[in-house]
Amino acid sequence: MNQILKKEDMPYEKYLKKGAESLTDAELLALLLRTGYTSDKEENRSGKCSALLLAQKLLELPVGDKRGLAGLCSLAPEQLMKVKGIGQVKAVRICCINEMARRIARGQKTQGPVFTQPQTVADYYRHDFEGEDSQVEKSLLLMLDARGKLIREKVLSIGTVNAAFVSPREVFLQALRHEAVHVMLLHNHPSGDVMPSREDVEITKKLTEIGEMMELPLLDHIIVGEDSYFSFQEAGLI
Repeated sequence: MNQILKKEDMPYEKYLKKGAESLTDAELLALLLRTGYTSDKEENRSGKCSALLLAQKLLELPVGDKRGLAGLCSLAPEQLMKVKGIGQVKAVRICCINEMARRIARGQKTQGPVFTQPQTVADYYRHDFEGEDSQVEKSLLLMLDARGKLIREKVLSIGTVNAAFVSPREVFLQALRHEAVHVMLLHNHPSGDVMPSREDVEITKKLTEIGEMMELPLLDHIIVGEDSYFSFQEAGLI
């Protein structure tokens, strides 16, 4: 049943009157979409699909553990465009808002965050391994100064759903190039299981041994999951 909203209850007017915190997920998304579409075949009597109704349809699109806005952020433009009324412009707009949210959540990287705790590192980089990026294994090198402050990060590899390949030579070339004092390795498992594989243990052992010889130690190797992480340092494996 199509609900006719009073002007003061429409998302834009509601925002002006009560603030952003008063808006539902669908209302926030409707403000972003701005318009719906018109169709003679639409179920409501007017033949119109409002921006709010279109937003509600979009929020029903994601399936699995993440629903609503959280699930919407994991979809590619092609998937969003399967919903009638969502063309390329709106789909790209939604994906760009997601990328903005990702960067805001990460904070200002130019400030150089300090990484002394595995939990801090995992939380900071969790967004890098969500959405489409969660479907492949990605390895990330963090180069740190003596206080654990981030100097620079480098994507080492983007692999298949089975494995990502990390080159010890590339790790330490990058670290020396950027005058790092410590290094840290992060990667994800597409399966969602954060327990280390045999290959994870082997590369960690190799990087630890080389780092000790070069006086450029590997502080930690962290496997990042959706809601969890595994730290080799916390597990006593480094």
